Amino acid sequence: MDIKLKKKPWYWRYRYHLLAGAAVVVLLVYGIILALNSGTPRVDRESLTIAHVKEDKFMEYVDVEGIVQPIMTVKVNALESGFVDRIVAEDGAMLEAGDTILVLKNPDLMRTIHDEEDEWRHQQRQYREQEIEMQQKSLTLQQQALDANYEMNNLDNKRRIAREEYEMGIKSKAEIDLSESEYDYRRKKTSLQLKSLSHDSAATAIRREMLASDMERAMTKRDRAARRSNDLIVRAPVSGQLSFLTVTPGQQVQSGSSIGELKVLSDYKLHVSLNEYYVERIVPGLPAKITVKSDSYPLRVSRVVPEIKDRSFESDLVFTGERPSSLRVGKSFRAQIELGMPESAVVIQRGDFFSTTNGKWIYKVSKDGTRAVKTEIELGRQNPQQFEVISGLHPGDQVIVSGYDKLNDADQLIIQ
Repeated sequence: MDIKLKKKPWYWRYRYHLLAGAAVVVLLVYGIILALNSGTPRVDRESLTIAHVKEDKFMEYVDVEGIVQPIMTVKVNALESGFVDRIVAEDGAMLEAGDTILVLKNPDLMRTIHDEEDEWRHQQRQYREQEIEMQQKSLTLQQQALDANYEMNNLDNKRRIAREEYEMGIKSKAEIDLSESEYDYRRKKTSLQLKSLSHDSAATAIRREMLASDMERAMTKRDRAARRSNDLIVRAPVSGQLSFLTVTPGQQVQSGSSIGELKVLSDYKLHVSLNEYYVERIVPGLPAKITVKSDSYPLRVSRVVPEIKDRSFESDLVFTGERPSSLRVGKSFRAQIELGMPESAVVIQRGDFFSTTNGKWIYKVSKDGTRAVKTEIELGRQNPQQFEVISGLHPGDQVIVSGYDKLNDADQLIIQ
């Protein structure tokens, strides 16, 4: 008896055709994937720096290297010209105000001082002679005034006696008239004589004042010349450390020329050079700080020189509290100058992306971490550690912040 065979499914008959078709489809899909990925570069995750976008406290500040300098540097100048006779203080010596630094010699100046002294003595003798002459003249004028008054008194007595004699009948009326006439004449003459004496006395007093003024000027001139000899000794104007002494024995020094500096070491300041980007934001009074062995020391901006040279400008910071014990002239410290108060903001870590993209875009990493897409962003303020994000990113996003030198400005990246 025949056995009825079970009829096989239709696809069994076409199984080879179906397998061949599936293989073709797989090849097509694979080709499409290859085609899509042929222009997308692949990068190694270890060659990239990936950071998270987050909302955090943001404070704008400038991190800059500063050099410790003395709080003040004073130029030491020669007040008189001369030749260096002797150097008393060597370069680097600690001096008190008034200490001798060096001694100059100037033969011409010494001759001038001696000539002034001789002139003063000559004028002193002349003054004494004229003073004696004026005293004698004053005595003569006093004697003349005394004689004139005495003569007037005698004439007055004679006139009074003549009137009495006239009343007694001893003298005539003509004699009385003659006596009165003589008295009037003598009275007028004596009055003129007294006026002349008064004028002479006033002139003598004025002459005496002029002579005294001349003597005072001559004495001042002599004292000034004498003080110039003291200026041949160059002294420290303030207490400090002598530096940059530029003279040698026998060298000629001109009046007013600088021979060195005095560094006032009673306190210190930090001298910094800042990028021109901050020239309008760095102003005197801004707070700053340095950190030494995890301890912070406060400072403030004391001086700003707004002149820009080589794309930078200069500024000085002074300490407002405790100073670190390690302060030494010439030593460098990192200082942070605060430009505002801490604020909440969306921030990302600094990286080399900014120099490549100028802050206009960044690679944003997908959630699975396998791809990165070029994304336009807008950045705001910055500090040495962070950028403020205005738009284009949100807290929680991941972005590539460094490694852009190998990415060739591609629109997408495959991260391996």
